[in-house]
This record gives sequence, structure tokens and C-alpha cells, in this order.
Amino acid sequence: MCGIIGYTGRKKAAPIILDGLKRLEYRGYDSAGIALLTRREDLGLRREDYGFQVVKQKGRLAALEENPKTAKLEGFTGIGHTRWATHGEPSDINSHPHLGGSNRVAIVHNGIIENYKQLKAKLESKGARFVSQTDSEVIAQLAEHYYSGDLIDALIKTFNALQGSFALGVMCVDNPDIIIAVRKDNPLIIGVSEHGNFIASDVPAVLNHTNKVYYMEDGEIAVINKDEVTFINSDKEVITKPQTTVTWGVDDAEKGGYPHFMLKEITEQPKVLNDTVNITFNEGENKKTIDKIDFLMFNRIVITACGSAYNAGLCGRYVFEKLCRRSVEVELASEFRYKDPIIDEKTLVILVSQSGETADTIAAMREAKARGAATLGIVNVIGSTIAKESALCLFTAAGPEIAVATTKAFSAQLILLYALALKAAANMGRLTEGALLKLEDEIRALPAKAAEILENVDVLQKYSSNCIGYKSVFFIGRNIDYAIAAEGSLKLKEISYIHSEAYAGGELKHGTISLIEDNTLVVTISNNPALHGKIMSNAEQVISRGANVLLLGNCGGARFEDCGNEKITFIKLPCCHELFSPSLSAIALQLFAYYIAANKGLDVDKPRNLAKSVTVE
Repeated sequence: MCGIIGYTGRKKAAPIILDGLKRLEYRGYDSAGIALLTRREDLGLRREDYGFQVVKQKGRLAALEENPKTAKLEGFTGIGHTRWATHGEPSDINSHPHLGGSNRVAIVHNGIIENYKQLKAKLESKGARFVSQTDSEVIAQLAEHYYSGDLIDALIKTFNALQGSFALGVMCVDNPDIIIAVRKDNPLIIGVSEHGNFIASDVPAVLNHTNKVYYMEDGEIAVINKDEVTFINSDKEVITKPQTTVTWGVDDAEKGGYPHFMLKEITEQPKVLNDTVNITFNEGENKKTIDKIDFLMFNRIVITACGSAYNAGLCGRYVFEKLCRRSVEVELASEFRYKDPIIDEKTLVILVSQSGETADTIAAMREAKARGAATLGIVNVIGSTIAKESALCLFTAAGPEIAVATTKAFSAQLILLYALALKAAANMGRLTEGALLKLEDEIRALPAKAAEILENVDVLQKYSSNCIGYKSVFFIGRNIDYAIAAEGSLKLKEISYIHSEAYAGGELKHGTISLIEDNTLVVTISNNPALHGKIMSNAEQVISRGANVLLLGNCGGARFEDCGNEKITFIKLPCCHELFSPSLSAIALQLFAYYIAANKGLDVDKPRNLAKSVTVE
């Protein structure tokens, strides 16, 4: 949520910042802005001749670029921001950057300030005048309130007064070539290049210029100028940090000829699955991490996550329980810490998050650690908070995922959950070596089967093009098919804006079937031969009430072709072990949702009101 980019260096800042903002659009936003620290007189060299040029615009970044004021921006130091509204409606005035009352300090902020009302009242009592409805403006006003010539001192006092989460970029007219960055519970990276240095919310914003970055940690302050970066703590002590070289390039964060990032990322899944399998089942880092885990130490396993990662956890639960005969709980991270969870030192808590910065999942991790539980992260970003703070961490080899709706990262998460379940079952003596190797071979075969789906997409594409008129779509399945049905429903609603719900097939008669009427669409998933007859009975029940059915499955000998009803359209998926079928069903469901949204002419990569990484509660 929200995107921050800052640059100070030898090149003109405005084009660099605007390009960085474009590369952060995937995070979700409703307005954008830019501030440059510029001399008021072209030849003026006195500090008092410096001042801020600010352009802010509601709507997409294109509106900011087309604003005539943007073309007039000059300077070599600046900050930019894409805002996802929390406090105050989307508007020009509520957009970032925000200035203090005397225009000496400018800030961009990602996060939420929980005590902003109290701080605002205090500052107003001292004469401060606020112009926006945001919580973020309090930071700029407070920094100016404390400022008496030493910006670092003023910011430390400001940070100590704030309650909540923040990633900040700060400029001051008295320090014209410097940007200061700080983070607390929100991601922020520092990029270093030959022509200047950067702050950013995420790596793609700087990849056009550098692949050398530092990942900031909570409480750290970075002071950057065109030539160097210095890290200090709140006692102003210098910190030495390791530099990271990003292994993927700018091309990985480009569309590469595809109409949308989402379609590109769907088609990348055979490679992502193969790469994740290699580092997990061969001699990769994930395998080394998994080999360290002794599941006999734990009497409870809890998987906690949000959104699609939660749905991956639901699929993982079925695999764990089938192979290990051990109960596994899957908890929404947003509820986990508020339910007084029953966990202790014999509990393994698995945290799943694409970004590794999901606020609720981080909070769940910290709650679990405080209660003595062991924590294991599954993330896609090496320098993320969950990667650094969980006791152990596995990495999905998905590379950058730009579309808001996750696809390839979700599929990689499934692979890691399968791997953990196999390790646990072997650890507990539930699998012979032969059975273990056979199941591993089933997982190794998934990339090729995923490629097979993508090579035969025409039928699904054609079917989806006829679905844009539906007002509601229902997804049903049984057992693990029900878990992946939840992900299919989420994909459809988040990018096509069509109402959808997922149900266990056996629950239809417990109220849900009252919603079925003529020309309702029911997507039915069947990958378990033992339950095929049951789910087909459910399909017949909805057809008898006027529904159309899209049937997806791979049940081996089950005779889908003999379903004998023109209201059923069957799309066969490659055959695989039922426990790993979500990996194939997911791709078909992603394509189904994508083609519906694309045919509706919607902004598939940036659906309304959504953000890629939910970094506020």
C-alpha cells in the first residue's frame, strides 16, 4: 500500500521519480505527488534561496505527468508518492508529499499514525494550521515544531511521539542535497548507484538505475546524499549494514509484450514452479532449511495468512492432515492475535505472505514469538520483515510479482506447503522412503503439467469471454477442491468485480442453493475420484434450478464426457495426485478470472480499491 520513491544525485530528479512511481503502481493507489527541493533563483546559491516545488494530483499517475506544473519541476533532490487513502478522501490536497506549516520540511509517508488526532490537537493549540484531512500531515507539522537547526534531532523526537506504523522520506530546505528515511513496521529500501542514491518502498522502483540495495530495519534512520548513505540509530550511532545485490533485472518487472502483468505472471508459472521445486527438493537453500525442522518437537501446527496466502494455507492443511494424520489449524492473520491464540513452545506457526510485509501477518508472527511458539515464514522477498524475524524462512522463487492479484507467488507457496507436509509425514514415520520419493516425483511433474494447461488455453479463453454478463458466480468443491475453490472465487471478485462465493459442495442444501436461479454460473471443481460422484450430484442439483456449470477437473477414469447435459461445460486438466491438484486448478481459475476481467475492459493489474501489499491494519 502506498509507494515511496526518493532520489538525490547528479541527474534531474523529476523524470527519475516519475519513472519510479510508475514501477510502484502495482502497490495500489488513488492519487500521486512529487516534491523537489529547488533553488528559487536559477543562480542563487544561498540556502535561503532553496524551496519546495510540489505537484499533487488525484487519480492515476498519468494525470500527474500531464499536469503542466510537472513539466516545470527542476532540481536534483526530490521525493514522490502514490497514496492509497486511509485518513481523508482521495483528493489533490490529501495527496502526498505534505509540508509543515512554514514549508521547511516535506515528507512522504506509508503507514498509519494511530495517535494523530491527539498530536494534531496539541499542535493546533500551539498555532499550527492543518490543510489536509490526513494523519500524515501531522508528521511534517511535528517535525517543524521540533526543528531548531538539527533535522536528525527533530526527527528522532518526532518518531518517538508517533504511535503506529510508518515508512518515511523527509527533506528539509536547510539540507538541500539530503533525504532522510526511517521505517517502523513498513518496508523501505535504499538503492545506491553511480549517479546518485535512492529511497523506495520496493526494489522495482530503482531497478532502472541499480541492483545494489540495503533493506532497512525497524528503528533505523538512513541519511542519503548524492555520494553516500549513512545508517544511524535513535542514539545517532552509526550502523554498519550489509548490501544486497538483487538477482533479477528490470526486464523481470516489465510486461514483455503481454497486455497485462497478470497474464505474464500466469504464463511464468511453469518456470516458477520448476525453480521452486529445484531449491526445495534438490540441494537448494529451502531444502537446507526444511532439513533443519524436527516436526516431532511440535504437537500443534498453525498456518496463518491473509487473502490468497490464507487460501494456500487452506490447501496446505488438507495435505498435512492427509499425510501426517495431525490436526492443522489455518487462521486469518487479522484475527489471530485478537483471539488469544492457544499456542506455546510446542506449536509451529507457519506464516505465509508474498511480500513478507503484510501487517496482520507480521503482528501474528510477533504474537506467536511472544508466546514461545516456533515460527516459519514462507515469503517471496528476501529482505522482508517476516524473512528477517521468523526463526526459519522458506523463499518462493517467483521473482517480482507486479499485478495486484497474486498468481505465481501463490503457486510457489503451494509447493512449499507440500514440501513441508512431506517432511513432516516422513519425520513422523507416516511415509516410507519409497512413498516419499513417489510423492516428490508427483510434485516434480507439476511444472510440465502447468505448461500443458497454458498450451491449451483456447477453450477456457473462449468460455470466459461469454461470462462477462454474470452478476454472481459460485464456486463449489469438496475436500481440497473446496480449498482451491476459495482462491478461484477470490480471484474472480478482486479483478472482475463480479460477486462470487465459494462453498463446500455438501453445504449447498444448507441455505446456499436458495441463491441459484436461471443462468447462474456455478464453477465446479473435481479432482478426487472418490468424491466425483458427490460433486456431480451437486452439479445436477444446481442445473435443475437453472444454473450453468463450468466443470474443471482431472479425475482419471471419471467419465466427465458422459455427464450428458448441455448446461455443463467440461474443461479437463492434466492428471495428477489429488493432493497436489490445487497447483493445476489454480492456473485454470486464474485464467478464467483474467479473461473475464480483460474482456470487460477492466484494469486487471490494478483493480479498484486494492493494494498489492497490505502494510496497514
